[in-house]
Amino acid sequence: MDLRYTPAERAFRAEVRQWLSDHVPAEPFPDFDSSVEGFEAHRQWERTLHAGGWGMVTWPVEYGGRGLDLIRWLIFEEEYYRAGAPLRVNQNGIFLLGPTLIDYGTPEQKARFLPAMAAGDEIWAQAWSEPSAGSDLAGVRSTLGRDGDTYVLSGHKIWSSRAVHADWAFGLFREPGSERHKGLSLVFFPLDAAGVTVQPIARLDGKPVFAELFLDEVRVPVANRLGEEGQGWSVCMSTAGFERGLMLRSPARFQVAAAKLVELYRGRADSVEPEIRARVLQAWMDADAYALSIYATASRLMAGGTIGPETSTNKIFWSELDLDLHKTALAILGAEAELTGAAPDASVDIGDWLDGYIFSLAGPIYAGANEIQRNIIAERMLGMPR
Repeated sequence: MDLRYTPAERAFRAEVRQWLSDHVPAEPFPDFDSSVEGFEAHRQWERTLHAGGWGMVTWPVEYGGRGLDLIRWLIFEEEYYRAGAPLRVNQNGIFLLGPTLIDYGTPEQKARFLPAMAAGDEIWAQAWSEPSAGSDLAGVRSTLGRDGDTYVLSGHKIWSSRAVHADWAFGLFREPGSERHKGLSLVFFPLDAAGVTVQPIARLDGKPVFAELFLDEVRVPVANRLGEEGQGWSVCMSTAGFERGLMLRSPARFQVAAAKLVELYRGRADSVEPEIRARVLQAWMDADAYALSIYATASRLMAGGTIGPETSTNKIFWSELDLDLHKTALAILGAEAELTGAAPDASVDIGDWLDGYIFSLAGPIYAGANEIQRNIIAERMLGMPR
């Protein structure tokens, strides 16, 4: 891996920076989990990105992308977060399902779903977890029966991100009588289909970030299956690789947060405990270390490599980095951390740190609980017994 950017990569960075400077809204949108208005504002932003050719730069041009490599995607993400651009409301689609669809989808599926995904016309939710199968994805009990060219889906999904307002979901379903990793298929279904009931679930802060999905004999075409019938586990592991090890949490997210943490510390260095300085430095170094790790992963994939169980180490690292970074910020703020909005001296928006901390608490749980990721590392990377 060459850590020096090429002239073409530097020119690309300048292009991205200029476009974002011209188009990023001056005022933040309402939160997309709090209201339909906020959700639709973010959907419109996705359309603006798509019109500029920035919806997902690594995808082939015919599916709404630019056909660029992963290094340029990382450059785009760095500039995107630096510009303070809106959060991506369709991250389940463009970052998780999209790359998997490119790898496993039929030409017809790619043509049907990818352009609409890139344009923000169809927003996706992930429907994997179930009440009795959270991190143990192989324990899902929702079923699919077959009636000619139609699947009949039944079951109960939970913690489905974005499902309150999304258009489609991708879920894992089991052939009746099958167990564990066998007999699973990944199937797409519209959230307004007959037999689908969406029940919002409020997060700790009251925002309906998640939903329960109840499926009562929901009929969808067999053509909505991604990959071979009964091979859904392999397809899902590909999606989980993107989720844990590459695209769900780009390094720029943490590098920008670490820079803000340094700024926060410098403004209050005289009033905090001396050990806080070491914690701030550690957060800065960890954010950079994560960035270097992802650049190495991207370089390996561009050279023909694959994503493997090492994604579990990435997932643990970024989730614990996020938590430690926000805990350090709250330690600096002290009692002010209980407030929301601007600090008394208007030097920092305290609400950003408090909201970020509340969200970071979930990091060790979503995308596969860290305890499960440590088991994967022990068994598949270190060769330890179960």
